[in-house]
Amino acid sequence: MLKIENLHAQIEDKSILKGLNLEVKAGEIHAIMGPNGAGKSTLASVIAGKEEYEVTSGLIELNGEDINELAPEERAHAGVFLSFQYPVEIPGVTVTNFVKTSINESRKAQGLEDMPAKEMLQKIREKSELLEIDRKFLSRSLNEGFSGGEKKRNEIFQMAMLEPKLAILDETDSGLDIDALRIVANGVNKLKSKDNAVIVITHYQRLLNYITPDFVHVLHDGKIVKTGDASLALELEAKGYDWIKEEVNS
Repeated sequence: MLKIENLHAQIEDKSILKGLNLEVKAGEIHAIMGPNGAGKSTLASVIAGKEEYEVTSGLIELNGEDINELAPEERAHAGVFLSFQYPVEIPGVTVTNFVKTSINESRKAQGLEDMPAKEMLQKIREKSELLEIDRKFLSRSLNEGFSGGEKKRNEIFQMAMLEPKLAILDETDSGLDIDALRIVANGVNKLKSKDNAVIVITHYQRLLNYITPDFVHVLHDGKIVKTGDASLALELEAKGYDWIKEEVNS
């Protein structure tokens, strides 16, 4: 599904990704871990196409298509979803209207007509029940006055409605209490299928108590330097990241 080869990227002439390689197949959950400044959020932003980052060399393919030259909205229409670490507030635009607009813009890009209102309402009902979201929540302005947990739950609701091929969760666990963490993780687990893939970017192991990754990758100085199964995250929690740095430099 996603193939990244020898990816180099920078922002304001500062090199951050330095030859990163990653392959994610449909049906898989991959966790990207690493210390602050390793390039985790940069990787998410580059895959999503955020324009402040410059890809200087390397390949990013989604389902065999090179997406390096695609604008962020084109990547979204192709099936890339990025859950932000700090979701923005949009006063005056309800959660429901935002999601409706997003879905219909994506359909338009695919040459389809707007989703019929009845079908849209049914989908909203199904996904909100799946994620245990109160219907009153959906009539609130997007992220305005939301708690950290509500913002993250809203991001997962958007993911459920848009049904992306590749979902990237950038430190979704940041600032969440245990209950909110469990709800968000439960949503991700329910939405996993053989046709989609998830990349979870996190600094800590605790989110992986609730979402079991197929692969855990350690990012250090702009490269993936170690890959393992879920037990690698437990080892990082116990030993920190210094041993990885020592291993890389030895």
